[in-house]
Amino acid sequence: MFDAQGRCIAQAAHIPVHLGALGDAVRAVIECQPQAGDIFLLNDPFHGGSHLPDLTVITAIPGLDPDQLDPVAYAVNRAHHADVGGMSPGSMPADSIDLWQEGLVIPPVRVGKVIEGDLPRSATGESATGESATGESAYECRWDETILRLILANMRNPQQRRGDLMAQAGSNLWGLKRLQQLMLAKGSRMWEVIDGVLVATEHRMRARIAQWPDGCYEAEDYLEWDPERIRIQVAVTVAGDQLRVDFAGTDGAIVGNLNAPLAVTRAAVLFSLRCLLDPNIPSNNGIEAPITLSAPPGSLVNAPFPSAVVAGNVETSQRIADLILKALAPIAGERAIAQGQGTMNNVIVGNRSFTYYETLGGGQGAGPHSVGSSGIHVGMSNTLNTPIEALEMDYPLRILSYQLRRGSGGQGSQQGGEGIIRTIQVLEDCTLSLLSERRQYAPQGSGGGQAAQVGENTLNGDRIPGKVTRHLKAGDSLTLATPGGGGWGQ
Repeated sequence: MFDAQGRCIAQAAHIPVHLGALGDAVRAVIECQPQAGDIFLLNDPFHGGSHLPDLTVITAIPGLDPDQLDPVAYAVNRAHHADVGGMSPGSMPADSIDLWQEGLVIPPVRVGKVIEGDLPRSATGESATGESATGESAYECRWDETILRLILANMRNPQQRRGDLMAQAGSNLWGLKRLQQLMLAKGSRMWEVIDGVLVATEHRMRARIAQWPDGCYEAEDYLEWDPERIRIQVAVTVAGDQLRVDFAGTDGAIVGNLNAPLAVTRAAVLFSLRCLLDPNIPSNNGIEAPITLSAPPGSLVNAPFPSAVVAGNVETSQRIADLILKALAPIAGERAIAQGQGTMNNVIVGNRSFTYYETLGGGQGAGPHSVGSSGIHVGMSNTLNTPIEALEMDYPLRILSYQLRRGSGGQGSQQGGEGIIRTIQVLEDCTLSLLSERRQYAPQGSGGGQAAQVGENTLNGDRIPGKVTRHLKAGDSLTLATPGGGGWGQ
């Protein structure tokens, strides 16, 4: 939920690579001068998106006065879609070199309207939105069918995409309904309360920063781009109750897809700082107020249009988070942590009839007084495991093995978490895309702890690169052994 000025007033606490980048998307829509009730869709990474499979639906919430044309707030929903077109199924090719190869590019575009009217009632007396049959009017989404057909015509499995978009818009309707209920109950005082929450969050964030010693804390790390490596460098300056995060010295954007738009870089910075400063702080715009972000235009972390960015969202974001945690470990105290697996292990398999996409867990880094968790999502992903039974029922795939990768965590007084081993057999001819990291440079330990094992990908027993697109035959088997987490202490 965002207010009329584009300030985040509340959001969930999961999948930070999605949520942390939403502010830029809302500001891009505001520039289009929306009217109350307008529904906008976008995925353009250079207009507030993250990467093209992440479709963002933004609903301009009307006020209680039906004659008021300006929206009073925005309900925002971002979801990763299994396919949005492009050169390979799943829209996450390992070898893309510009944005258009990765899928259909959608700038902020008005795709529908929220309208008010009496919705059809079911035999039990409930409307399509679940309201009781009291006769009151309700809101529903009216899509521009011409625009929707044009968008879906450029995507694989268009009926699935349609259903997911309807679900996103429906989720925003609930946001609209709940906010209007608050306005009815609290009147203008509601906005005073929201302003107070934002100010309180900012003060809380500043108080946490002020507890750290002033100084400049630096770190560098690398991404894997065969046969080279790409450097990311950061300097975090603490000055009183303010932070400056500067990526000067980071390598320039590449002819490849590890480039990150600025919105993704901001999301990774905010995630890592929140983890270190105050994991339980409310999720709103107050978190950002004391933080200044500087990322050189044209660099890997502030890539120019039309750079390919599909792996920047899922892999470069992970390394940025690793880097912030590494730079601030000397002053983070009990919240310091060794490096986790540092990758989402993106697996995309599909053909014209299906697309399967999943990110796989690995090892978490250990801390001063805690071992690292094993077989979990680390950093910017935070998604859940797909149960094998559900996966095999829905897709022409078979899981041949799924287990912890014993011994993959770094040694130390506190052991790093272990990765996993997962073997997927395809039952139809299809295309595989892999986007993975930490296959060459291991997650590092901290406080004298040892590094974890790097990850490894094999196809039918033969090792394959961390980033690759391949055509598979029915019966081929892919095995991913994911990295562990670094150990802590000697």
